[in-house]
Amino acid sequence: MSDQQLLEVIEKYLNGDMSQDERTKFELLRKENADIDSRVKEHLQFTGLLKQYAERVELENRLNAIHAEIDVHTLKEDLMVHPSWIVQLWRHHHSKISVAATIALFVVVGVMFLTGSFNSNNSKYVELKKKVDKLDQSINRPVRNKKNNTNDKYNFYGTGFAINSNLIVTNYHVIEGANSIKVENADGEFKVEVLYTEPQNDIAILKVIDTAFTNLNTLPYTFKRSTSDLGEDVYTLGYSSDTPVLGPGVLTSANGVNSNDSVHYRISIPIVPGNSGGPLFDNKGNVIGIVNAYQTQIEGAHFAIKSSYLLDAIRHIPADSLVRRVSLNKKNTLAGLSRVDQLKKLNNYIFKVKVY
Repeated sequence: MSDQQLLEVIEKYLNGDMSQDERTKFELLRKENADIDSRVKEHLQFTGLLKQYAERVELENRLNAIHAEIDVHTLKEDLMVHPSWIVQLWRHHHSKISVAATIALFVVVGVMFLTGSFNSNNSKYVELKKKVDKLDQSINRPVRNKKNNTNDKYNFYGTGFAINSNLIVTNYHVIEGANSIKVENADGEFKVEVLYTEPQNDIAILKVIDTAFTNLNTLPYTFKRSTSDLGEDVYTLGYSSDTPVLGPGVLTSANGVNSNDSVHYRISIPIVPGNSGGPLFDNKGNVIGIVNAYQTQIEGAHFAIKSSYLLDAIRHIPADSLVRRVSLNKKNTLAGLSRVDQLKKLNNYIFKVKVY
């Protein structure tokens, strides 16, 4: 397929002109071909910038037209001569003032968006990294290392989970800007370093470097690459408090905030800050996603990055960063167990990620 043909297919996909069968095949191609997936994201970003530029030009033209219509000298005379100047000003110019005020509001919102005042790549998402409240230690009190009784205070915390014996995955926004990072599970607290990140997909892979850490046994879960079905019962396990908290729910959409968002699942799980980076399991104990955001406009709309993007990230880790190729568990020992028994087996594989 030539570049021009690929561009035409991408535009057809982003414009919603594909049939459901065509869309399904193209999304499968995106998952299998990282270059095509990258081209789609680049094109989406490029068209977004073009749209922003066009809107800015239109806004400038409208402001110039309004300015040209307003007689500044007449306004000055009216204000100086008539005692009831507010009433007169509103009567004569209320339509122009209303338009100007509306445009000003859009400008402020636009500036907030462009400068990052709204979190994440999409303003509808709010990341779930939890900041430790230093004013009220009774609410979010940092957990002390039970082995050496250190009193270090950390700034943020989220959740992570093992992908093999000494690698842990979490969200990129959890560890972004960190000076140092530690993880904690039922066995204690351990130092880690950032091995690999994909900020565009909000994924970070950490490597345990603490000599006190004993490599984990074979993971009880596996990682699902295929898309899960709408209506499946799912659950997450994360550190929204000092101990792991279960969040049961349902997979409500195979797409994220809109039909073009193929990176996320939408789920109906009551997740809160601190859940970021936690695993999303199906009933059989397969990891199908990574919890990372919620939507402010719709109550109960939460999101998880699909596990296929995690598997791609693992495949993209540079070979020179690894002693050996990452080997993933292919046997799921959680299948067939009750939810209670599944959770017992997960005890050591879910981590609190502490950011200093």
